[in-house]
Amino acid sequence: MTPEERIGIGQAMLATACFSTGAVFVRWAGALPPIEITSLRLLIGAGLVALTGWLTGLWRLLPIGIVCGVHFLSFIAALGFTTVAHALTLTYTAPLMIAALSRIMLGEPLPSRTLPGTVLTLGGVAVLAGFDPRLSGRMLIGDGLAIGSAITFALYSIMGRRERHNFPLLTYAAGVYLVAGVLTAPFALAFRGPSHPWPALVAVGAMALIPSALGHTLYNGSLRRLHPSIPNLIATQEVTLGILLAWALLGEAPGWNAAAGVALTLSGIALILH
Repeated sequence: MTPEERIGIGQAMLATACFSTGAVFVRWAGALPPIEITSLRLLIGAGLVALTGWLTGLWRLLPIGIVCGVHFLSFIAALGFTTVAHALTLTYTAPLMIAALSRIMLGEPLPSRTLPGTVLTLGGVAVLAGFDPRLSGRMLIGDGLAIGSAITFALYSIMGRRERHNFPLLTYAAGVYLVAGVLTAPFALAFRGPSHPWPALVAVGAMALIPSALGHTLYNGSLRRLHPSIPNLIATQEVTLGILLAWALLGEAPGWNAAAGVALTLSGIALILH
């Protein structure tokens, strides 16, 4: 493993730890509409990253910003309909899409060592989702939104890697968040909530700092050093950490399948990083 790959893996691991806080912050900001949470998260995240990076060439980042905004909105809206476990699990079907898109859009075949690890990791994610007896029409809507989040996460990852030589990392991250935030802002104003309690606003600010400004910027840094499937597979552990945090902080207890799913996904990641 090269030094660049080690740095990329370290960035992906730190990004995953930051990502895992996102679902809990969304729950705590639940007094606000999903579109408002999305826009505020992205705008504040852009501002935080922009403090240490210059914004240049935003026009090139317009399509990525759109995809980024749709990804966040889909994920945040999904949590209004389904459980944290379902939303995170379905979002992390993205590695399969990344494997195909990286070959089509970037000409980068999936490294051979990642194939068995991918299968094992996604198998663990599926076990984590489990067979939920609470499944309802409302949860199916949330699950559909989570699948949309997976598709846009895959596109966002591939597009970010493609731009790695065109922008410094902080410039790229701040530009994408800003474009996404500005594009969602008119909709946030149109669907503005009747009240803005301070706990919800604090949760949005924390969401902008930890999973967005720190987590997604580290993730984009990792994409510059590794095949895009590897950071995304490492990031699947947002499912594990997110479920544990939802259990500890929100009282959403995981099912019997959680331990088996975590064991499988960690085994898959270990196989890939071996």
